[in-house]
Amino acid sequence: MENRKGRDAGLTRVGFLLQMNQELESLLQLALNQGASHAEVYQVTSQSQPVFFEGNRLKQLESSQSVGTALRLWRDNRPGLAVAYGKIDAKLLVEKAIALAKLNDVETIELAPPHKSIHDLGGAKASVPELVELGKRAIAQLRQEYPELICSAELESERETTTIINSQGLYCQYSESALSYYIGAELVRGEDFLDIYEGEYSKDKLDLDFIVEQIIQRLNWAKQNVPPPRGRVPVLLTANAATLLWVTVSSALNGKRVKEKSSPWSSQQQQLVVSEKISLTQQPDRSPYDCPFDDEGMPTQELNLIEGGVLNQFYCDRTVARELNLEPTGNGFRPSLDSYPSPSLVNLIVAPGNADFSQLVQQLDKGIIVDRILGGSADISGDFSVNLDLGYRVENGAIIGRVKDTALAGNVYQILKQVISLGNDSLWNGSCFTPSLIVDGVSVVG
Repeated sequence: MENRKGRDAGLTRVGFLLQMNQELESLLQLALNQGASHAEVYQVTSQSQPVFFEGNRLKQLESSQSVGTALRLWRDNRPGLAVAYGKIDAKLLVEKAIALAKLNDVETIELAPPHKSIHDLGGAKASVPELVELGKRAIAQLRQEYPELICSAELESERETTTIINSQGLYCQYSESALSYYIGAELVRGEDFLDIYEGEYSKDKLDLDFIVEQIIQRLNWAKQNVPPPRGRVPVLLTANAATLLWVTVSSALNGKRVKEKSSPWSSQQQQLVVSEKISLTQQPDRSPYDCPFDDEGMPTQELNLIEGGVLNQFYCDRTVARELNLEPTGNGFRPSLDSYPSPSLVNLIVAPGNADFSQLVQQLDKGIIVDRILGGSADISGDFSVNLDLGYRVENGAIIGRVKDTALAGNVYQILKQVISLGNDSLWNGSCFTPSLIVDGVSVVG
């Protein structure tokens, strides 16, 4: 009976996608009939089953289905973009896009050439009872070690399909299933408050035991508060905190920044820009964030961005590539459904080192470990000044306690020239796969 139900559910979803694809074709044709010379339809459909825990208890179960559709067209070489959620009113959507096109400037039309690309990327699934049991077990394990913890969690099983068609004859679609979770643990000791949270996005079976161990380890390190070291000290950035660096690096590698000449690396191709210990690639086939094409329908590709500290290439969408006289790299992504595509990386991979985390800690003397920061990252200048959310002091290669009320300041580009060591403990932080690393040149104020 369960197999039959599974087949019936699969057939229902296939029928739903066929119907949606027919609607997208009709929407595209209507846009052309109403005077658009070129048009593109981008749609994301998702089905999800989230489970919520709060105050150590199961709080809420949900099941939802969402559809978001974006119509991009050009009339008299002027672009217009309109968005609909849920059921599509094709006539209204086309009218909105054409009305907006009248307000925009003339531009060169950029659409991906005709081709067909359909992918089922697979992925893991879990039932609501399975998610509930995982959440209960993780919270029980945490409270077994620290009974006073107040835990929250969110676990989700999701299926998502992305479809892009355009008037050139493009048809691209991929579907994927994934599991994700977030676990938070709050500990209150008098006036001292500690909040530790971890999560994972996976296309395989969820491994909550690993995350539970990580949270318990951090709670153990934080049993006592100690004053931070002051001045310029070596800093160990965990995989959680290392994105402080990689967000800025990603921006500096953005072809749009190169075109604007706002990237400090605009004219430094084939030059040493960071430590020789640093190598960065884009690997779009790497699970769980694998992505066969971008939001313009261009195939994604592996990029060798920085190798041994030397800048090799930038990444572009179709428009920026044309303006820089480069080939598109398949990096045109929409920041949101109601946005035009712009250059963005998918699966930034930081090459690891050889040391495990404990060996990295042993390399420090009068340093700190930065696990989480408050506030945003550095801007394109590389300068940053952020408050420490979760960090620890290290003396003579040993963690001696948690540091609080501490700020960090420095420059990303300068710090990346002073890399001491990289770990072999790479973890996903969003779609960035990075190890922990030790850097010098960070100012610590406490």
